[in-house]
Amino acid sequence: MLAFAPLHDVVGAAGTALSWLTDLLEPLAGGMATAAAIVLFTIAIRLLISPLTVVQVRGERRRAALAPQVRDLQRRYADDPATLQREVFALYREAGANPIAGCLPLLLQAPFLLVLYRLFTTSEGGTGLLEERLAGVPLGHHLTDGLTGAAGPLFAVLLAVLLAVAWWSSLRARRASAAVGTVAGTPTEGPGAAVLGRLLPLLPFTTVLVALVLPLAAVIYLVATSVWSAAEQAVLRRPQAVAANADANRR
Repeated sequence: MLAFAPLHDVVGAAGTALSWLTDLLEPLAGGMATAAAIVLFTIAIRLLISPLTVVQVRGERRRAALAPQVRDLQRRYADDPATLQREVFALYREAGANPIAGCLPLLLQAPFLLVLYRLFTTSEGGTGLLEERLAGVPLGHHLTDGLTGAAGPLFAVLLAVLLAVAWWSSLRARRASAAVGTVAGTPTEGPGAAVLGRLLPLLPFTTVLVALVLPLAAVIYLVATSVWSAAEQAVLRRPQAVAANADANRR
């Protein structure tokens, strides 16, 4: 029990914060107050980790800028995949373009998802959140609990949004890999690149699979954070696209 004491404290603190937000939003949101509180909770988390997202995008831009050098290395070491991979990693290290840094925003959200899962599947925290509902559906409701009443349409809409965002993210991942000549930092001609090239575009769809086993509250969190990610990535990349178009027009 002692090993889980820190998690228990975090769950209790998160439950208290969500309950306070729910009470604050109830005059405006009514029965949707807890769902709105979860969305605000998600936004607060994303704002906290936004500096890491900026670092991620800068790293992607550095790798894109290095694309001509990567292609040159691919031509030079076409018959030596091991040396090619070593040289590309050395090039990235010199330029400070660490491909692993791009995973940090996603990894840091995992604990918050776990906290929401525990809040809406157990009575931990003693906040009474298990009784909260959205459109008459308990926020602790799972897909396996049935799709009668409003549960079916509600989950269908949330999963459709997740699927659309996953498709957009997958398309962006394929375009980014084509632009920089690497797949998750590995040369497209290197060992395992073919497998990575097939798997990487599928990774965004794991969000949809995860949503199938989570309670409604956690699915709302996934939808909110996925939409935030899509909007954030579009905004952070827009200045670069405009600048690139301006340069092309000048030429």
